[in-house]
This record gives sequence, structure tokens and C-alpha cells, in this order.
Amino acid sequence: MRYAAPAGRAQAGAGGTMSTNLQSFSLRDLEYLVAVGEHLNFGRAAQACAVSQPTLSAQVRKIEEAIGTEVFERSPRGALVTPRGAEVLAQARIVLAEARRLFEVAAAGGEPLAGTFRLGVVSTLGPYLVPFLMKPLRARFPRLRLLISEGHTRALAHQLEEGELDAMLAAAPLPGADLTALKLFREEFVLVVPRDHPLARVERVTRADIPPADLILLSEGHCMRDQALAFCPGRLREDRPEMQAASLESLRQMVAAGVGISFMPQLAVQNGTLLDDLVAYRRIGKGDLAREIALFHRPGFVRIREARLLRGAVREILAGSSGVKVLGGV
Repeated sequence: MRYAAPAGRAQAGAGGTMSTNLQSFSLRDLEYLVAVGEHLNFGRAAQACAVSQPTLSAQVRKIEEAIGTEVFERSPRGALVTPRGAEVLAQARIVLAEARRLFEVAAAGGEPLAGTFRLGVVSTLGPYLVPFLMKPLRARFPRLRLLISEGHTRALAHQLEEGELDAMLAAAPLPGADLTALKLFREEFVLVVPRDHPLARVERVTRADIPPADLILLSEGHCMRDQALAFCPGRLREDRPEMQAASLESLRQMVAAGVGISFMPQLAVQNGTLLDDLVAYRRIGKGDLAREIALFHRPGFVRIREARLLRGAVREILAGSSGVKVLGGV
């Protein structure tokens, strides 16, 4: 977030009272305010909120006048957040999150896992796990309206902390986030190589067998990229931007084309059979490279009972036929 110099608008005088009428703006106005803070541009914020720019600008100005504080410094290039404005935006996000929780509280008193539940899933997991879960979850919870959002770990964690998601599925641990983790399962990574690669003739490979220069990485933002680099630190010495993929399926296709080799999560191997005549999968040692998947929620989440119920259902479904190791405990 960029910051501007302190605004010069006059504040309420000493001993006076700031005339702030809370009825003069709504939660929607706060959403406009937060949108400008995220986009730092009134036009893009208006597009994100599906309103005209003059409407959004007028409502933001109305809030600034009501609280007696310049939240943004306007310029032809966009908007800058003032130091006081940063505090206002932080509080606005809290108010919006608490407003969402008001509806969560109402929903929590009814039938378990009925109604809308917003679940974030990291993009290296969602396409392979969600189809596996959807049918049995619908059978168990017919009134559940599960809204799935895929993305990178950091972006999803931010959405969860801001109250835009109810829970998220991602690899644990999750550094830097104030979230509670409910363990789900351990998923091994296997080495994926072209069918004509020398390692395709080896039943099981070791870390020493893997040539770092041939390793295709996922692009920046994927947590799997960091795991691969931690396992093969020699890859850092190879500056080869062409050896990067935006998704697991792009990565699999690059291996099939003979570009290089890479790692693939266990569930992605089971659900991606179209290129099996072009690629081979080999276990690494005794499962030396793996990730633990957890269901994350906010510590104060009012629907924690439902989060735990969802976690229990997912573990039971996976224990049946997925092949991954379901984790017990908290």
C-alpha cells in the first residue's frame, strides 16, 4: 500500500465535537472505501464494485466529510492512502468482517452445513480434490451451498482473515497468518518425467538422482514452488525462466513435451491420466517430499462447529479411496 503525506484538512477544534452522523453512510459505502484502498484507483474500484465512478467518488467523499479525515489523496495517476486513512481503512475492514459474521451467527443456529459456505482452495489442490469430494458432500449435506474460490495461498489467506471466506484448504504450516489449522491429510509428491527419460526406467528415485537443471517450477506465488526449491536447492543456481509453468496442468504438458521433469502431488497424478502414455511417475524415496493439507479458519470463527464437521466429512471421504494418508489429531 502506498502512503501520502498527512492531509491538510482542518479537524475538529480542541474541546469541540466531531459531527459524525453514522446514519449518513452504509456498509456499501465502506465497501467502496475499501475497494479504493485495494486498487488505489477510483476507476478500477468502481468497476470492482459494479457502480459508476462518479457514484463511488461521491460516496467516498461523503464518508471523508462525515469523519473529518482525508482517507485518500487524489492525483491524476490514482489515489494515495494518507496515514490517518490507513487507520480508517483498517477499521472499515473490521466493520465489514463483523457485519458478515452477523449473518454467520444467524446461520450457525440452524441446520449444520446448510446454506452458503465459502471455501478457498489452493490452485494446486482444488482441481483434483474438489471433484472427488463434491458428490459425497452433496449427499451428506443436501442444503449446503458450497462456493469454491481457487487461488494462491497468500491471497486466499488474506481473504479468509478479512472475512471474505469461511475457511480454506492449503498446505500447512501457513507462516504469517493468524489462522487455526485443522489437519486433514498428508500428500506425497512424485517425480514426473517424460516416458523416454532415463529416470522413467528407475522404480524409485532419490534426491540425488534428480538433476536440478531439468526441474520445471511453478511460477511465483505457488507454495509448491517453494517446496520444490527447498528439496532441490541447486535449482536456484539455474536461471531459466522458460522452465516455469503457471499451473500443474501446464507443467504436466511441458513434461509430456520433453521440456524437463518436475514434481506432482499425489491427487493430481490420480486425476490426470490423459497424458499417461507420454509421462511417467516415480516415487521419491519413502515419500521424502510431501505436504500436509489442513482446513484453516479464523480463530474467532462463529461457525467453527461447521468447519470441524466439514473437516470430519472430508477425512472420511478421503479415507475411503483417495490413497492419501488421512491425518488424525487436531
